[in-house]
Amino acid sequence: MSVPDPVSAGFPAAEEAAWYAGLPTMFGAAAALFTSADGRVLLVKPNYRNHWSLPGGILEHGEPPHEGCRREVGEELGLDITPGRLLVVGWAGPYEMRPRPVVHFIFDGGVLADDVTVELQEDELDDFRFVEQAVLDDYLPLIISTRVAAGLRARADGTTAYLPWTEP
Repeated sequence: MSVPDPVSAGFPAAEEAAWYAGLPTMFGAAAALFTSADGRVLLVKPNYRNHWSLPGGILEHGEPPHEGCRREVGEELGLDITPGRLLVVGWAGPYEMRPRPVVHFIFDGGVLADDVTVELQEDELDDFRFVEQAVLDDYLPLIISTRVAAGLRARADGTTAYLPWTEP
């Protein structure tokens, strides 16, 4: 069933606003996948979680994912980047305390030089490190390690992966 776009249907402004207000919503998050020259993956350790993650975070209202990625990497690592191409789109449905679905965008952050200076955001992060691909599962929950593995394959293949979520 197709839902008409109220703009093209000529609805009054109040009806149009009500139509948009009634649409489903979701959260968005963006991260960067960085590697070292030898292929290790850069992970960060948030102080509000018991696991590691990619640098990134929740998008602000109306913020495009690539800009959110750039902002989050700047805030968390002190690096001013232009995110590369989109590697992964991951979708996760509502779960436990999260009342809405969330769409995760992972962009290619590129290869970081060994001498890159990282200025860790101490308000949110406890640590960062480059981790061998073979041990990512020791640091990351399955949903994130699956995204990282898909991102590494997408980077190598020149593709973008879509990862729909299945309930744990």
